[in-house]
Amino acid sequence: MPFSIEIVDADSKRPVPLMRVETVNNIADFTDNTGLVAFDEPGLMGQDVWFTISGHGYEAKADGFGMRGIRVKAVEGGRTTVEVKRLNIAERVQRLTGAGRYVHSARMGMNLPGKMPLLNAQVLGCDTVDTAIYQGKMFWLWGDTNRPGYPLGNFHTTFATTPLPGEAGCKPDGAIDYDYFKSDDGFVKGIAPFPGDGPTWLGAMVTLRDKSGAEHLVATYAKIKGPMTVTERGLCEFDPAAKEFRKVLVFPNDTTLFPDGHAFRDGKWLYFAQATPTLRMDDNYESWKNPAVYQAVGSDATFTDATSGKPIKAHNGSVTWNPWRKKWISIFSEEGGTSYLGEIRYAEAPAPEGPWRKCVKIATHDHYTFYNPMQHPGFAGDGGREIWFEGTYTTTFSENTNPTPRHDYNQILYKLDLADPRLGDVRK
Repeated sequence: MPFSIEIVDADSKRPVPLMRVETVNNIADFTDNTGLVAFDEPGLMGQDVWFTISGHGYEAKADGFGMRGIRVKAVEGGRTTVEVKRLNIAERVQRLTGAGRYVHSARMGMNLPGKMPLLNAQVLGCDTVDTAIYQGKMFWLWGDTNRPGYPLGNFHTTFATTPLPGEAGCKPDGAIDYDYFKSDDGFVKGIAPFPGDGPTWLGAMVTLRDKSGAEHLVATYAKIKGPMTVTERGLCEFDPAAKEFRKVLVFPNDTTLFPDGHAFRDGKWLYFAQATPTLRMDDNYESWKNPAVYQAVGSDATFTDATSGKPIKAHNGSVTWNPWRKKWISIFSEEGGTSYLGEIRYAEAPAPEGPWRKCVKIATHDHYTFYNPMQHPGFAGDGGREIWFEGTYTTTFSENTNPTPRHDYNQILYKLDLADPRLGDVRK
């Protein structure tokens, strides 16, 4: 039986995933969703072993030499718990996708949560999430997806459903049970197999009603050539019978105004936004199909760090209304921060168009990317005081040549308490 090292947040006492635990001779592993590492190194069992403990946005207590970790006798079946200080304002909760989310718990012989806690639909990793509620379920989509059997996986969008937010199987502090759309071989199927070279990426997914009241699950698609070149862009709609999306409209090549990012609603308006809104239209299916009625949104946004006043360049993100703050909240990645796309920022405004001014860093990822963060308003707790967001954790764009085992190229979920006093500078 391995020796178990449990790492918990010193304040919340919750397990902390994605913490690195490393011996003096560089044997390293990372905590799973229960905050555990199962250590079973022949030759070191029964010995006093030093474990250096580190992780994005957290730190262990330093000893007299400034070493951060613990020294403990690693006995079979033994267990130790280490509290770490959270430097992030946001709290890391769990990895949502990929294999081995509870790998160390499995090695310890523990009961595992969820229906497929170690490998679901052969998904090792996936890129960029979007969600919508349709036909009484939560629908989830992701971009390019990795598989165990070959370096090339699914490049035509991955799809899954879960119960509605808050129901069993779709709770942010528990296992989220994705029911993936799969091919005959058990791996996920591409649900947007549109003709043409390169991957098909979907985004801006939203459920709309037409004049008769019927629901439509729709999205924007892009055909990608090379690293990031868009060769075709248009609108598409999910066909429940075929369990695939079908094209609805192809935009002219010179189109610059189209639904992008994540959708949200305000009265009669349907908005699409990244860090701030870029487009709005009447909230119905007929308007979505008619680009002539799209309205560009000129957001009043000049982001600066709330403490230093330093200008902040926003990358992708999402905007939602928060009933606890009675403000519009943007959570976005900073471009060119202490890590190029690894810093996550919080801002708020009285209206979707702004003014957006001060922002606060709520999560950091040292020399690592955490891009395309998306809020989950359906998970919000305590009247909106506790909010949740996820993003893609990857070495892409970071120049980091040491991907985190199991975690790289996957979705990580964070919780943010809006009562945290460190957010106060945004409101001054």
